[in-house]
Amino acid sequence: MARNEQLIRQHKLLQLLEESRFGRTVNELKADLVADLGLTTLHGRTVRRDMEALQAAGYDIQNEMVERGKVYKLGRNHTAVHEIAFSATELIALSIGRDLLTPLMGTQYWQGIETFWNKVQEAIPEGVYEHYQRYRKVLYVSGTPSKTYAAHSGMLKTITRSILEHRVVEIEYKSVGRPATRRRIEPYALAVHQSSIYVVAAAPEVTDATERLRNWKLDRFQHAQVTDDYFKPDSKVDLAKFLSKSIGIFSGETSTQVQIRLGARSASYLKEDPWHPDQLLEPISDDASSPEAQDSDSQTSDEIAPATDFLLTVPASHPRELLPKVLALGADAEVLSPPEYRDAVAAAVAVLAARYSEPQGKDEATPE
Repeated sequence: MARNEQLIRQHKLLQLLEESRFGRTVNELKADLVADLGLTTLHGRTVRRDMEALQAAGYDIQNEMVERGKVYKLGRNHTAVHEIAFSATELIALSIGRDLLTPLMGTQYWQGIETFWNKVQEAIPEGVYEHYQRYRKVLYVSGTPSKTYAAHSGMLKTITRSILEHRVVEIEYKSVGRPATRRRIEPYALAVHQSSIYVVAAAPEVTDATERLRNWKLDRFQHAQVTDDYFKPDSKVDLAKFLSKSIGIFSGETSTQVQIRLGARSASYLKEDPWHPDQLLEPISDDASSPEAQDSDSQTSDEIAPATDFLLTVPASHPRELLPKVLALGADAEVLSPPEYRDAVAAAVAVLAARYSEPQGKDEATPE
């Protein structure tokens, strides 16, 4: 038996029973397991043993005879949550979290969110829910992403299974501006970053240990299939540390400290909405022209002097992740170092300058 295979099956069985109001037969459960987990074969006896194991673990799984045969379903002791007391404030926190997770809509993760939310709504007293509805109008969540991963739900199931079982996945991956290629990856985890889902996975063909782990955007997956090959995860990999090394989702074992000169206005924005928790914002004397020329102490006050330029030091893994952020600040930001980051911004600015220096064609002129 593959590692964690029984655990994965049993977890999926519970999900299937949660979805079913009138229960499911063993054959129906078996068919759903084969389809959802990508199995080639599965015996009915295995399903029955899994059900017995769940019952022995304390799950209230009942069975009864109906017209189509014996069906299994969750009993009231499992589905009811009336023993948990929810306050209006806790309900608000749950609903806000639900709003922020809309990119997961259509996936198995969203299914769990919705199932739990519906149970909570059904279980709480009417007075508490009315109180929640009144107070929920005080706080609105705006700017949530419009994209979802409903179309990728099958791939998510495949990748989730391979993560749990430590199995190699064969994918067809299409990077922006490049033809699709077939790759083999060793998936470690999924990461949600700014409304997009990424697969944190190692590239087996890369020999440099510091470059093997990468972030693969799920939107670019054309196909994903679990193989019969297993891999041993690197015990030295710290995923939380790996994902926090940069301001974006670009991968890399090490990050580069980028220094950017900011005007007071942009510095105020970066004080309110930091690019990275480890960023450093320091005032620069008026006659300074480079990081080496400034010798003032680090900024410790929450107030930023309005007439002073500032030096921002922030970790990054690739110039491309920093480029849109710097360009958004316009002439109020100047990348000072390292050279490759400065050159990347300079090249983009040069292209834009050339484009906007050309007179607009007659046919393209804005109508009066």
